Amino acid sequence: GEVKGMDFVIFDDMVDTAGTLTDAARVIIEVQGANSVTACCTHPILSGKALERLNESPIKEMVVSNTIPFSRFDECPKIKVLDMSPLLAEAIERIHLEKTVSALFV
Repeated sequence: GEVKGMDFVIFDDMVDTAGTLTDAARVIIEVQGANSVTACCTHPILSGKALERLNESPIKEMVVSNTIPFSRFDECPKIKVLDMSPLLAEAIERIHLEKTVSALFV
């Protein structure tokens, strides 16, 4: 679709080396003319040069969850980490008490 002049959001389930993600952001801004790109991912693996790529990319912010252990988030100021522990704790409690879990997501 048309993204010229718009703020763009990219969603991904996993980001490993961030090569595809940062290349897509670059194309969306430099070729397609978007104003900004924000990225979101569920599982930030971030191996190899991923942090370097993110720091050098036109991505404004990368929102990730803490679903897997990672200790180097401070190396990329663009990364914002969302804590999943309250949601997971509530889901476990609901399962234990035989209550609905789907109510957490409605």
